Amino acid sequence: MTHSTQRDWAFFRKAAREMLWPKIDPEYQQELLGIVAGLRARSESALDIDDLVAMNAFEELPDYYVPWLDKQQKNPAPPVLKSPGNCSAFIATGRSTKDHGIVIAHNNWTSYLAGERWRIIFDIVPASGYRILMDGFPGVIASDDDFGITSSGLMVTETTITQFEGWDPNGKAEFVRARKALQYSNSIDDYIRIMLEGNNGGYANDWLIGDNKTGEIAQLELGLKATRVWRTRDGVLSGSNWARDPKVIKLDAPEFDPKDLSSSPNARRVRWEELLKKNWGKIDVPLAQAMLADHADSFENKEQASERTLCGHVDASRSGVRIWDWAPFYPGGAVQAKAADSSMVSRMELSARMGHPCGQDFLAAPFLAAHPEFSWMAPELRDMKAGPWTSFRSGQSPAKLE
Repeated sequence: MTHSTQRDWAFFRKAAREMLWPKIDPEYQQELLGIVAGLRARSESALDIDDLVAMNAFEELPDYYVPWLDKQQKNPAPPVLKSPGNCSAFIATGRSTKDHGIVIAHNNWTSYLAGERWRIIFDIVPASGYRILMDGFPGVIASDDDFGITSSGLMVTETTITQFEGWDPNGKAEFVRARKALQYSNSIDDYIRIMLEGNNGGYANDWLIGDNKTGEIAQLELGLKATRVWRTRDGVLSGSNWARDPKVIKLDAPEFDPKDLSSSPNARRVRWEELLKKNWGKIDVPLAQAMLADHADSFENKEQASERTLCGHVDASRSGVRIWDWAPFYPGGAVQAKAADSSMVSRMELSARMGHPCGQDFLAAPFLAAHPEFSWMAPELRDMKAGPWTSFRSGQSPAKLE
């Protein structure tokens, strides 16, 4: 956050304290304060509530709030900041799937610096609302790459809208709305309503939502100035960081070019369309896992792990991803993956794999030796080893993981 924005940590603490904290629901203020109390009880950590709120907003403050603020303050030399392009995902239902239930799958794209740490499965039993099983990052109250299932039968994930612009300083933090929507929604309509309440434009996503009770799936393209929803009980919806609705593109992502098939979002969109059409009627969790590991480059028309493949390896790309301000060989891409189907959700279970979904390892030392331009990451960039697909269930203890 500090490196890309050229702002110090005190800046983010102030934003957390003055802009975000007053609009956080009391329930989540208490939870965040509880995490701070836990840190104090179990460690010598000096982190306080301002640190924790700023960290929970790590997907929205640097790439949404700061660019907006730079424009407001007429910063004469602002840093180049682009809203991120995180994730490849789909949700399918009806005749498109093997058993006609819902299948949901997602791999998380981010920098390896952060992504190697995106390795926690949270099993949350709140005092009110529905039980949650989700992946996440240390210290967060929402998933942040947003893959979760709940005891109400909802299954949710998302992919980020590339080149999104906009921020409402009077809105409610995205991480709060995302957590609240997952915890309190009993339907797709509930989820959409809660995400829209106080929308601040932060971490703008295409949300893929399924309701196991009805078999219906939906896509919520949540802009700040424009929003669109698609729904079906028989079909497939996918995402790879491209805006789908012309109005959302015009008003919220005006620089995004949906016709540029060489770009990572559009190349992966084409590949999703190919794979999901080819496998219509056969989609299940094992097939979803295989698709998340796909290395077909639809633009170059060949197999090569790169920035254009569903399993992203930007560290192998001479091009990088300009529209995200990821330089050539940037250490980023797919860092983990998850999948579930209706039968799994009914017993509060999901399948997850750490590291590249294809099974390749990322090793920090040889990478930094070959690419010293990223040496600023050296103190914290760690190896990202690929683990096996593993089943996680609510109520499961770490000793019983399979």
